[in-house]
Amino acid sequence: MYVPRAFAENDTAALHLQMQASPLPVLITQGSQGLIASHVPLLLAPDEGPYGTLYGHLARANPHWQALAEGGEALVIFAGEQAYISPSFYPSKAEHGKAVPTWNYLAVHAYGQPDVFDDHDRLLALVSRLSSKHEANRPEPWAVSDAPSEYIDSMLKAIVGFSVPISRLIGKRKLSQNRSTADQLGVRDGLLANPNSHDHALAHLMAKE
Repeated sequence: MYVPRAFAENDTAALHLQMQASPLPVLITQGSQGLIASHVPLLLAPDEGPYGTLYGHLARANPHWQALAEGGEALVIFAGEQAYISPSFYPSKAEHGKAVPTWNYLAVHAYGQPDVFDDHDRLLALVSRLSSKHEANRPEPWAVSDAPSEYIDSMLKAIVGFSVPISRLIGKRKLSQNRSTADQLGVRDGLLANPNSHDHALAHLMAKE
């Protein structure tokens, strides 16, 4: 990912927060089967390794786990808030007309060598943690233990777990930092004037900067 200095996010804790706020990242590998991508929920263990370790699972019928087992480097993309930026948002456009469209967005790219596992107890612990994470805000959270144990055992046989110890972590926060204060305020106001909720979310992020 190309990251100009003005848009670089190098704080690991901030990157971890962005990753945890992106519930369905994209896992990408290049192996003997070619380029493969899967959209998969992941758990982040922030204290395992210099940049943390990611955990997830794939259907055993999904050939992507075989690509992971080959040992090539994996890339996981966590996409954050994003919005189109019109040149009309910039007050400076009225002065000299030198403005073109762009896109503001947040993104984190995590790289690492994946490890595949299918141990029953390890898989059970993984899916239990994933369920607990995504059920946490429900009034009556569902738990893996709510289902019959023989049913869960059969489901575990149909998946393969993996971990990705992160060896490289690259973050980008493109929020018009390269523009003047007046133009940044113009972008924020322009986004707030749009009905799109994504535009509003990005505008609120800009206000916090």
